[in-house]
Amino acid sequence: MTSNTRVVVIGAGLAGVRLARRLGELGTPALLVGEEEHRPYNRVLLAEVLAGRYAPDVIALPAPGGLVRARVTGIDRAARRLRCADGSQIAYGTLVLATGSNPVLPPLRGLFTPDRRLPEGVHAFRTMDDCLGLSKAVRPGARAVVVGGGLLGVSAARALAVRGAQVVLAQQAERLMERQLDPNASRLVLRHLRDLGVEVHPECRVRDVRCVGCAVRSVEMADGYALDADLVVLACGVHPRTGLAEQAGLAVRKGVVVDDELRTSDPHIHAIGDCAQHDGTVYGLAAPALEQAEALAGLLAGDAAARYTGTRSLTRLTLTGPDAPFDLAAFGETEALPGDDVVQLADATRGTYRKVVVRDDRLVGGVLVGELGTVGALARAWEGAEPLPGEGPLLHLLTNDGGSR
Repeated sequence: MTSNTRVVVIGAGLAGVRLARRLGELGTPALLVGEEEHRPYNRVLLAEVLAGRYAPDVIALPAPGGLVRARVTGIDRAARRLRCADGSQIAYGTLVLATGSNPVLPPLRGLFTPDRRLPEGVHAFRTMDDCLGLSKAVRPGARAVVVGGGLLGVSAARALAVRGAQVVLAQQAERLMERQLDPNASRLVLRHLRDLGVEVHPECRVRDVRCVGCAVRSVEMADGYALDADLVVLACGVHPRTGLAEQAGLAVRKGVVVDDELRTSDPHIHAIGDCAQHDGTVYGLAAPALEQAEALAGLLAGDAAARYTGTRSLTRLTLTGPDAPFDLAAFGETEALPGDDVVQLADATRGTYRKVVVRDDRLVGGVLVGELGTVGALARAWEGAEPLPGEGPLLHLLTNDGGSR
């Protein structure tokens, strides 16, 4: 394949690897450019590596043949060439940005050393290097403060607790995982973390990171209360990695703007995954990234009808603990609006909770905690957006036993 027709993909995460693999299967091999020294891996499972459940090799992705390790520093759109940190250049015919996202580092006093590094003991939690650094630092009895109560913060807190750390989770929000869960489901997650020994502080803003030398010793809350800390984990979300696109003059809003062909404002450049913004949405989740990769692979391999029209994504999380795993899934709108119908079942003894929201005879969202046997059927009904046949079938979907429980 000549440089005028070669497909080059920047980013060896889930989206980039899936795209390169599918293109190879479709007879259009691509060059995959990744900057991490590790084998491509499934970032979704990093918390399981931190918890000690998986070795790093277990979450490695089957890498396609054409993989080079380089850090791209610039895009020459006129010449269709990439500039790399080592001085080399890579020619492309079609370029795909799958650059992913960066962790959000909150504006805390004392967060950075004079040379703009994180102090010893302070960790982001986004890459394999972050995970391995945390794994090396954590030990039984270590005092760990996790900043952020979303999906990533909950996963990190659980993993550290499983490793024997004394964990405090501090969050600004009123409840855990408030973007995905309703209050009842959030309370079950809270109970699970507390059963593992995690101390959770809601509506609590961290203000300062206090260090001795260049090593963290405590964090201070906005109300002046201080927490001793050997480790601080920043799990405050992510933002699309758009620097290369912005430098190249591509249209960027929250993410790199793409159309239904996942094409940017340059017809020779596409974007997929966490860095892409489609129809006003930056998903930041694995399922949409993989769907985008599949659609773009078809398009680049010659399927003129291939399009990406959006993803109705489901959030799923398994929290392993000393006893049984704790599973949850959420999709769509988990909070009802006036006039919506709600079907809700809870079993406090077993720690299970199931709820669906119905609007105009259509399933618009749901949340399940503890037992996920019905999640597949519910998700299909939600994704299809078809009118529901009636109360009986809906209860059957929710309970998997005809509503007897």
